[in-house]
Amino acid sequence: MKQDTVMQNGDENKYKYVFVCGLQRSGTSMLGRNIARLENCTGFKNTGVLQDEGQYLQDVYPPDAAYGGTGRYGFDPRAHLTGTSDLLTPENVARLRASWHAYWDSSKTICVEKTPGNLIMTRFLQAAFPNSYFVILQRHPVAVSLATQRWKVSLTAIHRLFEHWLQCYGIVEEDKKYLERVYHLKYEDYIKNPGKYHQEIAAFIGTRVPEPPKEDRFRYVTQWPNPMGLRVPERTMEEVTATHNEKYFDRWHRLLTKSPSKVYYRYVAQKYESRFAKYGYSLVTGLGVDRQLLREGKISMALGRFCCLAADARALMQRFNARTPSYIKGKVKAILPEFLIVKIRRAGQRASLNQNKADPATPKSNAEVSWPAK
Repeated sequence: MKQDTVMQNGDENKYKYVFVCGLQRSGTSMLGRNIARLENCTGFKNTGVLQDEGQYLQDVYPPDAAYGGTGRYGFDPRAHLTGTSDLLTPENVARLRASWHAYWDSSKTICVEKTPGNLIMTRFLQAAFPNSYFVILQRHPVAVSLATQRWKVSLTAIHRLFEHWLQCYGIVEEDKKYLERVYHLKYEDYIKNPGKYHQEIAAFIGTRVPEPPKEDRFRYVTQWPNPMGLRVPERTMEEVTATHNEKYFDRWHRLLTKSPSKVYYRYVAQKYESRFAKYGYSLVTGLGVDRQLLREGKISMALGRFCCLAADARALMQRFNARTPSYIKGKVKAILPEFLIVKIRRAGQRASLNQNKADPATPKSNAEVSWPAK
């Protein structure tokens, strides 16, 4: 096997780089912000891009969307970047570092970056950034997949989301053999005792947890599809809760027991139960589902495959319906004269400014939802 090449840089000993890795809807955004609140740590904020993710603040490697987007990019071999990537030229490494350092606080030396695609780019990032640390967050596949399905424009059938979960975490298990510093935790453990894991992560990266401030300010994080964004504290650790997981587990129980498509969901549970067990998860145990239900209702492979095809077709139609308004908007913009597009954009910005004056809590960076700039 070809060995990873290590790209050196002049100030390699000055900085540490912490990359938070995990699929979308795994809790990585919250964890990344909490790590950035540790002493001497700095993360991206007020960038105006979705979730302040580094993938949108550089032009060295393509973002997740180039490889199919949420729930799909892990299937594209091009998205799996390693230390042997052709992108790892000295010029590209310098450009990538400069792009991100422009947003990190230069007075801090522990730089934190979170992007979902980091999960299958660890070897690439380690080669580009000496002194790299990887914090890998893993969440129950039921919660991740059902949460991902809430994004209708990228809706994917549950069996493909399960397969994508296994694909990406399978890649990272292999890539971990090449990494020098890795901290791996489960979302379910983190929400039970966040203070413990903040202490462990702080020790892992060589810092400590600060004393909670008596007073704090708040900022907004750009979050799709919410135009208002997410309001988060500047210095106080964000609170975690098990409520979100429980909501998805309850829904999964209903899908298996009461859904008109329960044959499909039971087939999927039967098919993937043993594969997720290798990662410490079950699709039935602990979720209020009687395991006997799956044994008694064994579904043939032919029927199961037919159900999966039907689920794929249904997801495709829902994606099409969700994307049609944006598609039409893009087509209309393409045929309108530039001066008219500018007028429409300015009118939208004026409306947003007026809204901000009426409601000061509305973040300006998230209020501009008119015609996108070229």
